[in-house]
Amino acid sequence: MRKYSNKHKSFTENLPLMDDFLLHIQANNYSKETLYNYERDLKTFSTFLKTEMSNPPFLEVNKKTIEQFKAYLNSNDRKTAEGDIAHVTLKSGSINRTLSSLRRYLSYLIDMDQKTPVAPGSIKLIRMEKPHSRVSEFKDLVRLIESPMKFESDKNIALRNRAMLETLFASGMRISELISLKCIQIDPSGKIFIQGKGKKQRFIYLTERAKKHIDNYLKIRDSDSPYLFIPIRGQNASKKDKSISANYLQMKIKRYRELLGINVPTSAHSLRHGFATYLAEQGASPVAIQILLGHESLDTTTKYVHASDKYAEDTHKKFHPLKN
Repeated sequence: MRKYSNKHKSFTENLPLMDDFLLHIQANNYSKETLYNYERDLKTFSTFLKTEMSNPPFLEVNKKTIEQFKAYLNSNDRKTAEGDIAHVTLKSGSINRTLSSLRRYLSYLIDMDQKTPVAPGSIKLIRMEKPHSRVSEFKDLVRLIESPMKFESDKNIALRNRAMLETLFASGMRISELISLKCIQIDPSGKIFIQGKGKKQRFIYLTERAKKHIDNYLKIRDSDSPYLFIPIRGQNASKKDKSISANYLQMKIKRYRELLGINVPTSAHSLRHGFATYLAEQGASPVAIQILLGHESLDTTTKYVHASDKYAEDTHKKFHPLKN
């Protein structure tokens, strides 16, 4: 089981059964990322009580305290979980995740027959911003996917990066799923069984085009690493168990987008959005897209599929009753 440092305890000593709660999360087979988020979110609340509220006894926390915590999370002078000055403003999704973590912690205390200062259900989430959803035009996504062959001087890097981008757009997989993909999972059929977010398992499918570019990459890939996509330096024995990093791929996508002059912000996640959006535009069933993306709820898929502005414009021109 995980052991927590003294530094961890110094930030959470005002939250009863904190360690027990985190061990409960770990014991129930949640991912390491989920465990990290719970720990960090509760450390943020603990830091707020100490630095902003004069460290009141836990049972003296009230609904007003929670409202002040919401305002704190929304402020520009809040502190990180470690007590340092934060330099970025939290998005509403991140604030709501922190509040949800606090709810879950209070629910755990109730389950353990402990007193809680406020009821979990009394902690209301904040209103989410609804930015205009933007997905790059299909032709721009294709240009992006093909761009490594244009911008990379090292042929091995070009073939690998092209294969990664082709795989992302062909399958709709997450970047975390891509970088953990192993050679043994690839077969001639293009059907791949993966374990995704929340340890949910599903099949993904490669297009013939993506399989061709993976084959081109495999011809020059000289390594016995179990991972499919590896750093070039990972082709030596000492680095053979390393996969490509998510930060590297995101940085490359940003660079390719800038070099191509694509003005819509684009990331690895954007290729997943584009995968869903353009399948929908071709008439794909929302339920089928839900399965391919690995979403538990169809509502999530519906929010995830964003018609492109060009598609909306074409629809307006075609169907408006006073178009002529």
